[in-house]
Amino acid sequence: AAAGRALPSAGRSKGDIREAVWEHLEASGLAEFPRPVRGRIPNFKACCSLRELEVFSRAREVKVDPDKPLEGARLAALQARKTLLVPTPRLRTGLFNRIVPPAGATKEMLRRCATSQGVRDFSVPVGLDSKAQVDLVVVGSVAVSEKGWRIGKGEGYADMEYAMMVSMGAVQEDTPVITIVHDCQVLDIAEELLGDHDLTVDYILTPTRTIQTNCKRPKPQGIIWHKASSIFINSEMLGKIPILKTLRWREKQAGKDVTLQDEHPALADTNRTAISDKKVMAANPQPWAAPASAHGSDTNTTVYVGCDLINHKSEGSDTITTVYVGNLPGSLRVSQLKSALRELQVVPAALKWQGAQHRAFLDYREQGAAHRALSSLQGLSLGGNALRVELAKSQRKKG
Repeated sequence: AAAGRALPSAGRSKGDIREAVWEHLEASGLAEFPRPVRGRIPNFKACCSLRELEVFSRAREVKVDPDKPLEGARLAALQARKTLLVPTPRLRTGLFNRIVPPAGATKEMLRRCATSQGVRDFSVPVGLDSKAQVDLVVVGSVAVSEKGWRIGKGEGYADMEYAMMVSMGAVQEDTPVITIVHDCQVLDIAEELLGDHDLTVDYILTPTRTIQTNCKRPKPQGIIWHKASSIFINSEMLGKIPILKTLRWREKQAGKDVTLQDEHPALADTNRTAISDKKVMAANPQPWAAPASAHGSDTNTTVYVGCDLINHKSEGSDTITTVYVGNLPGSLRVSQLKSALRELQVVPAALKWQGAQHRAFLDYREQGAAHRALSSLQGLSLGGNALRVELAKSQRKKG
């Protein structure tokens, strides 16, 4: 507590508070690996009292951030045989993964599973349509107040992950949120520094104290798209986070306003689609086939986009990566699938439509583009059907 008082925060911005905490941890030698601590969730030697909390004992499914300082929290969840969910770094490949230790895992193996390498080696992805019911959320912080106000490292991922969990129904209003920090990171933080998107915490664990904040400020109620740019989301970031594009598409289909702050706020829904189309056209100057190709579901056809697929394949079939899209509803038209692909910015070089078989095949010239399509389309529903999306069999055989 004394160390905390050495870092007054009145009148400071979030950035000032972060810099003060990072500088103090470096200067005092409290910071552990990885160093330098600036720009990170600080790591330190902690006596984690997480196991002593009743909310931890009751929890069956626990979400813990992937930062190094929370390795002990991940280990505690695994040792208690709880379902452990860990967000994927920077949300590049999805929202989070479930850690699945090997059968009969020893204490040492569980310890390995709790590390960043273990998270990569022993996990399975959890999609937007999963039935995850998170009972406890554990996040890292750079600074936190006893009232529950939290400041992260400035990228907004913890806030965004929580908002996405709200959207997929994985957390409830009373789901407790815990942060684990050093005593010197507990500061007075002005409430006016907080925005609607900021995640608050219910418990603060330090090496010497357990603080129940009794925070009454509402947590994020989902993604506030028009304010999202104040965190990190803009049109450019949508292209880098496939699962976010998918979630935005789903919320738009549900009738929600998903206009971003860097888009014109007065645009109607139809105009936003036109803008999305223009962005795709800029990246892929050859247009889709003429509207006459938008056959109903009882017609099989191939739509070429910017290349003659037969000639292109003759140069070597390995240059094409094909994505299979199945479980298409019988009422779906190819134009609707094309609209979804444009919206998600995963336009293929060619689309082979087999509506009568409730499937389609998307051909991509680059493997990276194909895998972005896989991530973007996972969990997507069209016409009431959750799509089945995977690499085509020929691609899986090639490994």
